[in-house]
Amino acid sequence: MKGRVVLLGEIGGREAAALMVDGQLEDLIVDASDEVAFAPGAILRGVVGRQMKGQGGVFVDLPDGARGFLREAKGLAPGQSVICMVSGGTEPGKALPVTLRVLFKSRLAIVTPGAPGINVSRRIREEGLREELQEVATAVMEGSDMGVILRSAAAHASPEEVGEDVAAMRELAEAVTGDLEGAPELLVDAPDPHEEAWRDWGDPVPDEVIEGGFDDHGATDAIEALLSPRVELPGSAHMMIEPTRALIAVDINTGNDTTPAAALKANIAAARELPRQLRLRGLGGQIAIDFAPMPKRDRQALEQQLQRAIKGEPEAALAGWTPLGNFEMQRKRDRVPLAHLLRGRNGGAA
Repeated sequence: MKGRVVLLGEIGGREAAALMVDGQLEDLIVDASDEVAFAPGAILRGVVGRQMKGQGGVFVDLPDGARGFLREAKGLAPGQSVICMVSGGTEPGKALPVTLRVLFKSRLAIVTPGAPGINVSRRIREEGLREELQEVATAVMEGSDMGVILRSAAAHASPEEVGEDVAAMRELAEAVTGDLEGAPELLVDAPDPHEEAWRDWGDPVPDEVIEGGFDDHGATDAIEALLSPRVELPGSAHMMIEPTRALIAVDINTGNDTTPAAALKANIAAARELPRQLRLRGLGGQIAIDFAPMPKRDRQALEQQLQRAIKGEPEAALAGWTPLGNFEMQRKRDRVPLAHLLRGRNGGAA
């Protein structure tokens, strides 16, 4: 199967969307609404609680008795109402990560309260089109102290469609950010997996959008493989990805290959594949990687591969080598772990 295909259906009894690129599972969104109080992307009115000394943040009371944890605590006072957005997933029983950097997203635009300016996606390279889109957005946002980012999908829409879309997002943003009075309340719900796929996977434009088809296009088998810690690599190499409460442990093995270049080949293959595996598995936080033993002179080449691979990943950063020879990196916890959502559930894809 060649091309870019979006599959909309269910997996494990949950609504899901899968993005297949040339037959490989590239992204996956699975409904987690029954596992968390509010899914990432939800926008809420909350009430600031007491400061948590030593933790670098403050708890926020959210609707239905839920709690959020906000790191941007400077200037906030207990009892103050704030508009915040759920910024990632979390483990059961822990406070939801929330941020004051609220974003109002559509398929064509992102309105950014508190961050003025008109920006056009770098993926839109044609200068004339960039200027036209800039003019459209500037006219719609005139008089606002909010900013807007025109997404790459705007290149495939008419100026009228872009203008209408930006205007709708501005109107929503102004209504929500102005609604500070009152008890904790859900103001904008997070999109479901099918809505999120339509919003975020529109560029490049999919070759096909298929209702169901998880079994027929290999998505079911690919998702089942994600529930195993073992990831096969070229040759006989493999890596093991094992989450713990403290960190994600990754171990790379060369298998039966005993040639001098075996370790570097396995490590480079793992570096290229690891970000995709973490994204699909919904894993983030601190990641400790035990690469196969190799000469220190090869470390720079390996780091370069990792740096290329994490480009575009949500708030991923390389920390470097530890004294014991492991490599550390971080990735934002942007989703509920896939294994937590699917393990122990019956049912297959639809």
